[in-house]
Amino acid sequence: MDHFVTAFAPASIGNVAVGYDMLGLALADVGDRVLARKTDGDGVSVAEVRGQDGDIHPLLTNDAQHNTASIAAQALWDAHGGAGGVELKVHKGVPLQSGMGSSAASAVAAVVAVNALLDSPLAMEALLPYALEGEEYASGSLHADNVAPSLLGGLILCPKVLLPDVVRLPAPQGVSAVLVHPDLQVDTARARRRLAKSYSIQLWLEQQGLLAGFIAACASSDVDLIGRTLRDVIIEPQRSAAVPCFDAVKDAAMRAGALGFSLSGSGPSMFALCEDSAARNLASAMEQACRAQGIECQSWISPMTAPGAHIEDGI
Repeated sequence: MDHFVTAFAPASIGNVAVGYDMLGLALADVGDRVLARKTDGDGVSVAEVRGQDGDIHPLLTNDAQHNTASIAAQALWDAHGGAGGVELKVHKGVPLQSGMGSSAASAVAAVVAVNALLDSPLAMEALLPYALEGEEYASGSLHADNVAPSLLGGLILCPKVLLPDVVRLPAPQGVSAVLVHPDLQVDTARARRRLAKSYSIQLWLEQQGLLAGFIAACASSDVDLIGRTLRDVIIEPQRSAAVPCFDAVKDAAMRAGALGFSLSGSGPSMFALCEDSAARNLASAMEQACRAQGIECQSWISPMTAPGAHIEDGI
């Protein structure tokens, strides 16, 4: 009981422009870690929550009733745990309210860590419903477009109507994702509440056609078709104004060779897809455009086949 098991769960791009609440993409080299160990106590407790700087996080609580990681872990422990309890340590690597699936990464890392403590660990796919309980608490709605790719990696189709089943989509060859995170925050739950409640059938059909075309383009690695279909005509127009550097960064990205560009989740992070050879220059152009607006930022370049959550060390 003195030994912790550590799980890593990556950040993610929600919606991927064309698939609101139903399409997500894992990101490489950025994510959250959760450490877990068995205890003699009851239920799940949170010993600490640390931020990107390694210090105790000033905003996130270690109250297990109100922490995304512990809520997800408790759901799994209630269903499959044995006697005793579990203690968690949460180490955040994903900025809060960033549009990078911060709450999802914590929930996923927690269930993957606790799963490793079970006498009979579940398959990764079976952990999805438990991680979703934490994400639902954080965002105020049930959607898997951050949780599913963080858990399973790659490009995932996960409409609510199919849950708990999801579909791993083929990633187009030779295409990378570039994400820029400006030093801003957007509250996801609030952003969702502000969306229009109804849309015209014409607009809905246009977005459905773009989603279908994008999925087909990924399956065939049709770069030209990705460029024609990676557009959000419903959600992005309602949310982009909340990110003051959006238009400038989008313009810079498209001029630098992006196939398409949009918000990551509800923002403020923004992403583009591009051919692998253009990724580094594209990241630089997006960063420069953001800083030219007086906003600091950081960026990541990720393959579309980034791995999902995993255990980093043993018990």
